[in-house]
Amino acid sequence: MDPHAHPGPVASALAGRRQAWEAEHLSPLAARSWPARRRLPEEDCGLRSPLQRDRDRIVHCKAFRRLKHKTQVFVAPEGDHFRTRLTHTIEVTQISRTVARALGLNEDLVEAIGLGHDLGHAPFGHIGEDVLDRALAERFGGGFRHYEHSLRVVDVLEREGAGLNLTDDVRDGIVCHSGRAPMPRTLEGRIVRLVDRVAYINHDIDDSVRAGVLREDDLPVEPIAVLGDTGSRRIDTLVHDLVETSDVAGDIVQGTEAGAAMDALRNFMFERVYLGPAARREHVKIERVVRTLFDHYADDPMRLPDGGGVPGADPAQRVTDYLAGMTDRYCIRAFEALAVPESFAVR
Repeated sequence: MDPHAHPGPVASALAGRRQAWEAEHLSPLAARSWPARRRLPEEDCGLRSPLQRDRDRIVHCKAFRRLKHKTQVFVAPEGDHFRTRLTHTIEVTQISRTVARALGLNEDLVEAIGLGHDLGHAPFGHIGEDVLDRALAERFGGGFRHYEHSLRVVDVLEREGAGLNLTDDVRDGIVCHSGRAPMPRTLEGRIVRLVDRVAYINHDIDDSVRAGVLREDDLPVEPIAVLGDTGSRRIDTLVHDLVETSDVAGDIVQGTEAGAAMDALRNFMFERVYLGPAARREHVKIERVVRTLFDHYADDPMRLPDGGGVPGADPAQRVTDYLAGMTDRYCIRAFEALAVPESFAVR
């Protein structure tokens, strides 16, 4: 029996109860779960709100599963406790829900945006993104931005080209989550955009110390004095500041002191970690891997597996879709298949 066509009495009453709860308990500034605005209209699910349905589609999609093998900062780290793109995604989502609940905003919306925001990230983190961006600019006059590709993943690439048909507010939050993108139209999207930065700065510090790239006493004194001397204390300080300041402003904003301290930590991380000596050494290796694959497929897109990507896409897009979808280890295996004699390849 199709549960959408023949909902039972519990399912029939659920949507009405949930909508009444939102009207009573959510802030007037919160986005609402109904009506579901999708590119292709669908019947609502009898047991889940449209946003819960979006969350489930994201969690069950292939791109979400691949995040566990994509770099956050450190490429193929030796140790079980370094972040991956998947654990980063979970941390962003958890913190974002905390902020949304405290402000009376829609937790289901921030959850769906948080879980989907990095689905389009290239292998090898921001280094891989930079290499792919420059390669596309030089060969095709285009570029690559992971937040735009995340939207392409959910709109076009998943479900064999059918896409996930997510609601408009989730799609907007995904494509606008980066500081380089326009501001999200919902407060929930703005939470994820800011919390993404809160999360990665602090967990990247933790991983950098664990990897021996930084020592605790390397961290700049002034922002640490403002935010706290451990990652958990800094996140706690930033979340409390974000909630209190946003509640007064009616928008998602940081206090002046906390925001300046976080920016100082971010600048420090770019100087010492993201663009530091260790990262530059890795950059050279990753550039060779990604460039080799890019040139191989760009020279002849028919070399791409499974018929060369989404039908109708131009060659640049087909190469982008394939390379950006790779996990780190799959990318390395593909490179080895081209560049390393089979008898010497790592198995």
